[in-house]
Amino acid sequence: MTIEEVAAAAGVSRSTVSRVVNGSTAVSPSALEAVQRAIAELKYVPNRAARSLASRQTLAIGLVVPEDTTRFFGDPFFASVVSGINERLVRSDYVLNLFIASDDPGHKMTSYIRGGNVDGAIIVSHHASDTFIDRIAATMPVVYGGRPVREREGDHYVDIDNVAAARDATDYLIARGRRRIATITGPLTMAPAVDRLRGYRAALEAAGLPEGRIADGGFSSDGGAQAMRSILDRGAVPDAVFAASDLMARGAMSVLAAAGLRVPDDVAIVGFDDSPVAISVSPQLTTMRQPSFEQGQTMAGVLLDILAGKNPPLGTILPADLVVRASA
Repeated sequence: MTIEEVAAAAGVSRSTVSRVVNGSTAVSPSALEAVQRAIAELKYVPNRAARSLASRQTLAIGLVVPEDTTRFFGDPFFASVVSGINERLVRSDYVLNLFIASDDPGHKMTSYIRGGNVDGAIIVSHHASDTFIDRIAATMPVVYGGRPVREREGDHYVDIDNVAAARDATDYLIARGRRRIATITGPLTMAPAVDRLRGYRAALEAAGLPEGRIADGGFSSDGGAQAMRSILDRGAVPDAVFAASDLMARGAMSVLAAAGLRVPDDVAIVGFDDSPVAISVSPQLTTMRQPSFEQGQTMAGVLLDILAGKNPPLGTILPADLVVRASA
């Protein structure tokens, strides 16, 4: 069926049908009803390709994840974020294109994205060294998942208050009587890792406690295990660990168990994310809940608003809550 046939069946002009299809409000109620009835009866489906050519829009959004595939498919955080983004986009005309690349040395991915194949991008899990994302942001609307490492005027991002969340996690350990609190950080080339370390330090300073051992666990389970070994190898055993992700907490718990240390009797552990990992370990993990599904929904909503010509807030901060289980 063509738009002309719909117009004839509804007894209106082609332009009126076009306005209805494109969501314009400049249509009388009677014409709107007639067009909608004709569309239903004729089973008319708008030609999105033709609409895209006419409007110079692709109706596609790129999700750019500057990580390797092992990290992307191994971390439940990404699955939850993508689910949230997709849930929001299915209620729009846009489709999602996924780009996973820890580096883009030949500019292949960047050139494709900048070549008019997407209307905007969501960038998640970026590092200070990921300079190729600057070239993407220079040519199209971008929304960052997390505060950008190199924050610039006009950047849109969706995040949690990582400093406050890490401080809450560390305060909880302090309130439980722990005094030798170590931390396992993510890569300090990433804003969330830096902010969570700041929150940990702020809590210790406010309580008048010395800073504990600090090790980078790379936001992975293996990295968390290596970081925990490093902490134990450096001397006094901590009585608590704040791990900046659940995956790192899981790795740390395996090392503590191998060393004959009990969680939480000997060493209490608080993680971060409240991912499925938190309830798969024994004892189950006390953790800061990061609303990753809601972050995905919100990022997609902000980008859709930008593409629609609206002016959403530059920074959107979602709440993070402590979920108490058995590890601390």
